[in-house]
Amino acid sequence: MPPVKKAVKKRAPPKHKLPEPLKPGEVLTDNMKRQWKVGGAVGQGGFGLLYAASPNGPGSVGPNAEYVIKIEPHDNGPLFSEINFYLRTAKQDMITDWMKAKKLKHLGVPKYIGSGSHEGKSRLRFMVMERFGENLQKVFESSGKAFSRRDVDMLAVRLLYTLEYLHDHQFVHADIKGSNLLLGFTKGTQDQVYLVDYGLAYRYLPDSGHRDYKEDPRKAHDGTPEFTSSDAHKGVPAARRGDIEILGYVLLQWLCGQLPWEDNLANCDYLRDQKIKYLKNIPSLLKACFPKGDCPDEVRKYLEYTSALVLNSSRYKERPDYDYLRGLFTSALKKAGSKDDGKFDFLAAKPKSGKKAVIKSSTDDEVQSPKRARSASPKKKPAPKQKAAKRRSDSSEASPPPRKRAAPRKKVVKRTVDDSDSDSPPPKPKTARTKKGAAKRGRKARALSTIATQTSPGLMARGRLSNGT
Repeated sequence: MPPVKKAVKKRAPPKHKLPEPLKPGEVLTDNMKRQWKVGGAVGQGGFGLLYAASPNGPGSVGPNAEYVIKIEPHDNGPLFSEINFYLRTAKQDMITDWMKAKKLKHLGVPKYIGSGSHEGKSRLRFMVMERFGENLQKVFESSGKAFSRRDVDMLAVRLLYTLEYLHDHQFVHADIKGSNLLLGFTKGTQDQVYLVDYGLAYRYLPDSGHRDYKEDPRKAHDGTPEFTSSDAHKGVPAARRGDIEILGYVLLQWLCGQLPWEDNLANCDYLRDQKIKYLKNIPSLLKACFPKGDCPDEVRKYLEYTSALVLNSSRYKERPDYDYLRGLFTSALKKAGSKDDGKFDFLAAKPKSGKKAVIKSSTDDEVQSPKRARSASPKKKPAPKQKAAKRRSDSSEASPPPRKRAAPRKKVVKRTVDDSDSDSPPPKPKTARTKKGAAKRGRKARALSTIATQTSPGLMARGRLSNGT
């Protein structure tokens, strides 16, 4: 009887712990001896916490601080890897020189600000970062899960420049998606888009040369399910062509709303087989996404180029033709009588007053744009009480529980909100003595919002495929 082959075990993602929280006003000193004052917490990711920050000085950190500090326990790996990426790739002079060579006014790569270690209750590693605003996934969903063709063309051109910069500096991102694309926060950058989350950025071109094509089942299916590349599904080391493929799926989703394989994201093999099937037959992919036959010609040509690049293993190390791909989208804009004027349709559709996200206070760290805050709380009539109880408290647009309610209904609304808040303990039995204090605590309940992948949820997302969740 022939021996039974053992099933290949996929490597489990490493386990990491969260750091001890910092107190507002605490001062951190980076490796360049610059001091940074910590403000209120503004986010939490899979392995780290995020705080508003400003250069050390008198007074507290203001609500519109232009920097954030990400912290992780010193023995965690993701932030160490991200700092290493920034030091190798994202220094100010490196970005400026590349932009001048390409005659660009903007590039969507965050700049390295500073990093270091801090001894508090425990030893922490930290990185100072630019502060960003809303992520494109939220904008996409609030836009009815559809971007205009003009917006997609503009985004494609900008992101292809961003990817070319990363690739020219020996790294691939491997997790391009809306939640990893953030709008600017400071004045003059709100219409710019930045690609973030480099905790697992992969150096495809080490000193010894380009990585070789090699399938490893133990590393298969790494990435975000709906977008990850066919190479990643096979366990092949990430390469430049994988970023091009992933971007193609993102552009496609922005235009048609949903990818054909999104009905079964938990099945890794299904996703792999569907993507390969459609790569071999681009017309069938476009028919599935655009039943009316209204697929933009530039997207069709982009996917045809991607298909030819990805399906041929001998082209694994090939440098993509970024100029050709960008030309598809710039030509489409020109043909439509438009151009990249720096203004997206999805931004023009929003109320124009109020441009900056704010931190309510050090005890209420929910981050919310004034624009979205007004749309969430209209002046005319408050939302029905039962509907307010059903709102997710972990959303960046969550509102605090109503302060005044009729006695019979107040308990129902409070209990529902508390139960949905993962950061709050379960409500204790109320007594006449504790009702007032409990109501006050409910109003001040902290709702940490995840600021896209500035807090590295992309690191968590990369593990989703492995466990089928």
